[in-house]
Amino acid sequence: MCALRDSAPDFARHGVTVYGISLDDVASQAKFRREEKLTFHLLSDPDGSVAKKYGVLMTGRPYAARVTFVLDDKGVIRAVTDKVDVAAHGEQLLALLAKLRG
Repeated sequence: MCALRDSAPDFARHGVTVYGISLDDVASQAKFRREEKLTFHLLSDPDGSVAKKYGVLMTGRPYAARVTFVLDDKGVIRAVTDKVDVAAHGEQLLALLAKLRG
């Protein structure tokens, strides 16, 4: 999340909106957002229904896999990244966006 936070100005220049989603409750996410000084919204999926729909809910575990979905402005999934390097993820996504936009 911090790599995405650090890349926020670049995402903004490209008109990209970033959201994080997890199974954590809203209060936990609010605390995390404050502590990490995140500039984007975190969405709560406490029952795992969204994670299940996207196929990332881990069987027998109380959390979702770390996966990034890139959606276009119509909500169509354009790319999925399931190999997330937390330190370089912002740069990875910016490169992916450049590739998608040609």
